[in-house]
Amino acid sequence: MNNLQRLVELGQSPWLDNLRRDWISDGRLAQWTEMGIRGLTSNPSIFQKAIAGSDSYDAQFRNLIAGGMPVEDAYWELVLSDIGGALEVMRPVHDATGGTDGFVSVEVDPSLADDTAATIAAARSLHQRIGAPNVMIKIPGTEAGLPAVRQMISESRSINVTLIFSVDRHREVMEAYLSGLEEVEGDLSHIHSVASFFVSRVDTEVDRRLEEIGTPEALALRGRAAVAQARDAYAAFIEVFSGERWQALARRGAHMQRPLWASTSTKNPSYPDTLYVDRLIGPYTVNTMPDQTIEAFLDHGHPARSIDTEPVDTAEVLRSLSGVGVDMADVAAVLERQGVASFVKSFEDLIDTLTAKAESFS
Repeated sequence: MNNLQRLVELGQSPWLDNLRRDWISDGRLAQWTEMGIRGLTSNPSIFQKAIAGSDSYDAQFRNLIAGGMPVEDAYWELVLSDIGGALEVMRPVHDATGGTDGFVSVEVDPSLADDTAATIAAARSLHQRIGAPNVMIKIPGTEAGLPAVRQMISESRSINVTLIFSVDRHREVMEAYLSGLEEVEGDLSHIHSVASFFVSRVDTEVDRRLEEIGTPEALALRGRAAVAQARDAYAAFIEVFSGERWQALARRGAHMQRPLWASTSTKNPSYPDTLYVDRLIGPYTVNTMPDQTIEAFLDHGHPARSIDTEPVDTAEVLRSLSGVGVDMADVAAVLERQGVASFVKSFEDLIDTLTAKAESFS
């Protein structure tokens, strides 16, 4: 049994945070599933790297442009071709897990993150266009995204809520999910959701602030904020998905909205490369990892329950961060803006690249 399979035994689903067309055609994605990968996430940055850095898409793109399709529409055709291939590979996992795993996530246009109505329309269109039971549409967990999440859940659509950077926002996301479920009549067992809580970016921003503060007490907290906050989010999850309100939904077949640990590659080379996997293992969770992090965890990870084994330490770290002057609410606000901006830039850069390529065909 390898380390990915051990994660599954511990109640955590390892997902792959990457997608390339050649992985579908050469069987690499299928090999990942055989090794224990149980789902896949994508985002605009992933597609920007895949499409701009490969000639695997050129023939399809050329044909689409030759047929008169606008560049942005052609982009979505390229993306949905990859998503369709990944959905087929993951479908056996979906079936074998009774619909719990085997999901493939695709994100709405990131430029819509502050437009509720446009996000609803885009998410609905993507879900209907793809039409697979194991697709999850990704909606940013912004203030404007929350009503869209609730609406999509109320329409019985499975949703991955992304770009969550604080426990307060995580609670709002869980409320949107529960409220959406409560609007659905009858059986709820066909609706699934994950709450994508970002991890490594938190340490990057908090460490920067701690170094600016510069005191010994502040510097001693470097590399500890992200894990502590994620563990606090897990405690909030356990709290929310208990009690009579949740039990009433569970009796109708509802599934928990599992916390998904995102951004789990280590950005600081002085930190262990499996830090954000080893320290966040526990039941009813997902960890979506880039392929390099998966390889590292397979080689030297430590699969053991860790998410809730140090509650006192978690509380102490969060108190200490506040004590030295780190405002975690402001950290979350900054990271949310940066996260949306980063995905928008990746989207725009890729459209520019494709536009130049289309012009070269003439």
